[in-house]
Amino acid sequence: MRLTDYTDYTLRVLMFCAMHPERSVTIAELADTHAVSKNHLMKIVNDLARQGLLQTTRGRGGGLRLLKAAADIRIGDVVRQTETDFRLVECFDKAHDTCTLTPNCQLKQVFGNALQSYLAELDKVTLADVTRARPAAAGGVRINIKALQRKPA
Repeated sequence: MRLTDYTDYTLRVLMFCAMHPERSVTIAELADTHAVSKNHLMKIVNDLARQGLLQTTRGRGGGLRLLKAAADIRIGDVVRQTETDFRLVECFDKAHDTCTLTPNCQLKQVFGNALQSYLAELDKVTLADVTRARPAAAGGVRINIKALQRKPA
């Protein structure tokens, strides 16, 4: 499963704001820092403001700030709000399920359980958790991305 760029950028906006609680952050600053278009970021910021996560102030001296404490923003909630499709396999959507194996297949249940576990793990983590500088030995997990990648058969 892969998160959309929209979710990725949403998390970056929230993290950047959490890392700079003492001041307002501008869309131009976010665009420069993350090499993302201002228009794309404006959509994200508007969505986050509608969800009650960001305060936006227009005009000179304006910018963005978190409306909630970073410790009160769960990563799982953000992902649920920004991802549009959690159908890991075709049979998750009865209206479009054309798989002939569906009546006897247990794969849907396996993927459903995995998705629930994935979201449950994300629910354990807050924005504050992912923006604090902590040594890996103090509770951080190092992930070897190359080891996770599928090797060609």
